[in-house]
Amino acid sequence: MTTSRWTAQQLPDLSGRTVVVTGANSGLGLVTAREAARAGAHVVLAVRDTARGEAAASTLRGSTEVRRLDLADLASVRAFAENWQGTLDVLVNNAGVMAIPERRTADGFEMQLGTNHLGHFALTNLLLPHISGRVVTVSSVAHRTGRIAFDDLNSHGGYNRWRAYGQSKLANLLFTAELARRLESVASQVTAHAAHPGYSATNLQGHTTNKAEKAFMAVANRLVAQRDEMGALPTLYAATQPLPSGSYTGPGGFMESRGHPAPARRSAAAKNARDAERLWGLSESLTGVAFPLTSAPSGRA
Repeated sequence: MTTSRWTAQQLPDLSGRTVVVTGANSGLGLVTAREAARAGAHVVLAVRDTARGEAAASTLRGSTEVRRLDLADLASVRAFAENWQGTLDVLVNNAGVMAIPERRTADGFEMQLGTNHLGHFALTNLLLPHISGRVVTVSSVAHRTGRIAFDDLNSHGGYNRWRAYGQSKLANLLFTAELARRLESVASQVTAHAAHPGYSATNLQGHTTNKAEKAFMAVANRLVAQRDEMGALPTLYAATQPLPSGSYTGPGGFMESRGHPAPARRSAAAKNARDAERLWGLSESLTGVAFPLTSAPSGRA
């Protein structure tokens, strides 16, 4: 049940803050970037296609810039992080792909796991020495169908696009939980949060190549889904409101599919601390990126 009717108009003054939003050239990412910039933040649109990013940025009011980031290529992730200078207040891990045909990233990872989880895992850890506030990672109610295939994380033994999507979204929540634990262990003031948009009308659903699914989703987007402005609210709430590290926010309406921000429910698998630690270790091994903090940097929420 929703705890309030919180809207983007209630965002605090973000003047002087820097916010990075991955996948910010459309959909939920663009709304998140737009509202953060409207509230006074300097917003970096981290996008794979900079031409589309510049077109999106031109529609925003406030301080923005566009930087290239391809989460499906660890070289691009490293370049983005290496070129970062100064403080980063909020990192929003928003970009994602859903239920696409089998593809591989530049590093050979299954594309959904590589983009939705491993790319953001590497990006977060590489940027963490600069982050002073919080990390927000966007998951999905689809995490409840997910299982982590520890013996075949990258689906070499057989690919099912929905199973792979559920795994990647469950990975987002396990990542957030383990990141929160590790930050606390070094007494960092930086916090980790997760959010999900419910069922929101965005272009993410259009990535499927199944004609029947695409037609069904087009109708559902018109009749059932909430607007992307509403779908972005849980992310904006998680990025700015006083919440305990490890929090998970989603829509508070029917089956968490729509409505204003409220605490969201995790599956039992998403609460498994042992799996969170195990996934972290595998992610470090696959990406070559480790948790960088040994003592607490100064931070601000």
